[in-house]
Amino acid sequence: MASSAIAPSSSPFISKVQKDVGLSALSSQPSFSIRNAKKRVSRKIMCVMAPQQTERKPATSGSVKTAMTMTEKILARASEKQQLSPGENVWVNVDVLMTHDVCGPGTFGIFKKEFGQNAKVWDREKVVIIPDHYIFTTDDRANRNVDICREFCMEQNIKYFYDIKDLGNFKANPDYKGVCHVALAQEGHCRPGEVLLGTDSHTCTAGAFGQFATGIGNTDAGFVLGAGKLLLKVPPTLRFVMDGEMPDYLLAKDLILQIIGEISVSGATYKAMEFVGSTVESLSMEERMTLCNMVVEAGGKNGVVPADSTTYKYLEGKTDTPYEAVYSDDQARFLSQYRFDVSKLEPLVAKPHSPDKRALARECKDVKIDRVYIGSCTGGKTEDFLAAAKVFLASGKKVKVPTFLVPATQKVWMDVYSQPVPGSGGKTCSQIFEEAGCDTPASPSCGACLGGPKDTYARLNEPQVCVSTTNRNFPGRMGHKEGQIYLASPYTAAASALTGFVTDPREFLQ
Repeated sequence: MASSAIAPSSSPFISKVQKDVGLSALSSQPSFSIRNAKKRVSRKIMCVMAPQQTERKPATSGSVKTAMTMTEKILARASEKQQLSPGENVWVNVDVLMTHDVCGPGTFGIFKKEFGQNAKVWDREKVVIIPDHYIFTTDDRANRNVDICREFCMEQNIKYFYDIKDLGNFKANPDYKGVCHVALAQEGHCRPGEVLLGTDSHTCTAGAFGQFATGIGNTDAGFVLGAGKLLLKVPPTLRFVMDGEMPDYLLAKDLILQIIGEISVSGATYKAMEFVGSTVESLSMEERMTLCNMVVEAGGKNGVVPADSTTYKYLEGKTDTPYEAVYSDDQARFLSQYRFDVSKLEPLVAKPHSPDKRALARECKDVKIDRVYIGSCTGGKTEDFLAAAKVFLASGKKVKVPTFLVPATQKVWMDVYSQPVPGSGGKTCSQIFEEAGCDTPASPSCGACLGGPKDTYARLNEPQVCVSTTNRNFPGRMGHKEGQIYLASPYTAAASALTGFVTDPREFLQ
């Protein structure tokens, strides 16, 4: 069974446990010898009548079911199947389809081309459209994308369209939310056991709620708009068991950077990544979202965390849609299983130009940086800003490089200005950021995470070195193709802002 051997020294707290977990226990076919089966058969005809058949009685033991993972169960329910196995292709009924200003126009065009100019979407209450990518810009084409989304929503009477018209003052737009993946959670569109598809690779974030969530292309989304279903291949599952007390200098970003560094950016290609263990159970919903958010950076099809009391408490008052959580069976089949002792992990970064270029933050202390960026669906949630404020508060110092703050949503922006930081004597994040010399928190959006038009706030328009709480550090990702991006947690990002070098946050938190 499980090996207790420890992996190489680069990962002292992880052991790869088992391949094809549970497969041997599930075999129901008796073994036999091929040799014994090869008996000589007489060619002499003994009888020309068919032997009398006795009536075959129905089985009384019920149908035989093979144990399934969470992901397999969710897809089985959505495809109205009793049983599914990895590799099967099934038509899956979709509970929620999300698109945004970048992919919406193309999706709508495909929908009308294939279903007709006057076609109606399959369910106007299951389509969620969230402008968030290229919003606060003077770029005409970017602005036109939002207009196209608005026209389509009016034409189709879409119930959940989070519009923005006044770009000069986002607060004048009560419907505007911000980053789609955070807004989906805040507005109650994420529910255990459901299928959520979106035209954005980080749609996998919603797997934190115990649902199947993955990104799809415009063509697939155009089909879903008209049919309400999609043909999907059932992925096999990798299981990550994380136990141990989470050190107070670590965040979920460190956990997922460790995992990606361990298995590489292709290690989970078209696989589900299931996160369990006492450490995962101790994480807040926002931290679980961070964990699931970056499974796509490992090539994952989806990430998933079992729903529990933390999930249900978060959902209180956010949705009145009934839902039913599912969980992996004890004998479910996992392609591989990894065990982690989180108590031994140190703060990490991903060096340019790939999320799997894992390094200890303390090993990069000589890397001089030009700026820090805190924001995005990965690192722009309320708890991310509280974490950064904690470091600034503990240091009592001012930042040494420009530090840009981009709240993910309008609600996060309000939290930054209203929620007191623990241990601060009532100070809010915004007050602590101001005292530390950070830039004023910007209007909520995806911001410079993916570059965008040249007038995008905090975009890398020069070949600078940036420590960022975002999710990708490929060449040109945040703007300039020669820019260098170090992915890090909000703790590490804030610590680095205070020194002007990549910095282990333990310098200020211990």
